[in-house]
Amino acid sequence: MFDAHHHLWDTSVRDYTWMNGPWADPLRGRFDLARYTGAARPDGSIVVQALHSAEETQELLAVAEGPGPVAGVVGWTDLTAPDVRDTLRRMPETLVGIRHQVQDEPDSAWLLRPEVRKGLAAVGEAGLVYDLLVTPRQAASALEAVRALPGVAFVLDHAGKPGIAGGAWEPWANWIGSLAALPNVTVKLSGLVTEAAPRWKPDDVLPYARYVLDTFGPGRVMYGSDWPVCTLAASHDQVAELAGAAVAGLTPGERDEVFGGTARRVYGVGG
Repeated sequence: MFDAHHHLWDTSVRDYTWMNGPWADPLRGRFDLARYTGAARPDGSIVVQALHSAEETQELLAVAEGPGPVAGVVGWTDLTAPDVRDTLRRMPETLVGIRHQVQDEPDSAWLLRPEVRKGLAAVGEAGLVYDLLVTPRQAASALEAVRALPGVAFVLDHAGKPGIAGGAWEPWANWIGSLAALPNVTVKLSGLVTEAAPRWKPDDVLPYARYVLDTFGPGRVMYGSDWPVCTLAASHDQVAELAGAAVAGLTPGERDEVFGGTARRVYGVGG
């Protein structure tokens, strides 16, 4: 199994400001590679930034250069910086993508700012992927940005964070269909248990997961555990089992795409 989305952090080293209440207490502490591999047993993985910090990104790149399953890093850089192109050119090959916590931006149209659009274009020019971390509040601007930049490969994190706990279907489903019509977008089957929390059943989540698979097709969907965030709602084994149930109707080759082929191809990590 290739895990296309997990994190590593140590909250004693730096402050993860989005952990802004008691709800995040289980996520505080050291979540390192040894702890991750003990829980996940992956064949390979993509580790993803969790902070707007060049220092955090450099630490993740160092992990990717060492032993272990991490095949690539989705890091952070300031997309609005005048020298963003030069910064990206200097990055090692283990940097495979860039992400910004757009979901936390007060401006729902942040992705459409001219300086941000230039930064996104620079990501594509550098041969990197851009991970979209958005909520339904940013859905319209995310769709417009993807349409405006056909040369940039976008990966939608957590299937766009649908409101599973409240049973929300539209306008999320229509938005997913619009994104799927654009060839420069793939999607991560990740983070859905936390959108369904606090109390969830497989039948709550599976319709959303299967809709994503049906709409994008297995060759444009990749599995991600979202560890350790997922542990707020489920163990890693439960997340993997749920993904297995979602793909149960696919052929073995299609399941291989979801559990590795798509991510390795999109992020260019081979293997």
